[in-house]
Amino acid sequence: MSIAKLIVRIITVGWLTAAAGTAAAESPGDIVNYREYSRWLSSSGQPTAAQFSAVKEAGFERVVFLAYTDHDESVPHEDRIVSELGLDYVQIPVDWEAPSNSDFNAFAGVMQRGPNKKTLVHCQVNFRASAFSFLYRVLFEDVDMAEAKADLDSVWVPNDSWRRFIFDVLEENGRSPHCDACLWGGG
Repeated sequence: MSIAKLIVRIITVGWLTAAAGTAAAESPGDIVNYREYSRWLSSSGQPTAAQFSAVKEAGFERVVFLAYTDHDESVPHEDRIVSELGLDYVQIPVDWEAPSNSDFNAFAGVMQRGPNKKTLVHCQVNFRASAFSFLYRVLFEDVDMAEAKADLDSVWVPNDSWRRFIFDVLEENGRSPHCDACLWGGG
């Protein structure tokens, strides 16, 4: 074997070994803005194709995607990747500029069809997903409003349109967004 071929082989084997080590090290916690709320519910930003395998290995059974697939950061064929891993896959395309109560009701319906199914809810950066998770936890899991709000705040502070959306969903369900520790900002 020539020196050049040997060098190429060493580099290739080293690269493949490093790549395999990186893939093995993937975990849901490596996903952008990953938050684990309970044994059954987590939210995050956009996982990579490799991170979906880590999601499966971590025992998740369902992935809910709350955005459109035409975003630059979206994973092409995410539905197929997730389905081929044996996970349930649901996409609810939530318009960033106009989230609606019907979007949330569709999400809650999906979640209620398997409340004990370990679920990762995601979007691009975990803004939509953390807001929907906040609402679901407060309305369906009886999580204390202040606790759920603190978790939401650890990801982002909702802007005016998302704050209105959150307030509308809470009001529709007979809940007030106000609590001693809940600082919503804005008007």
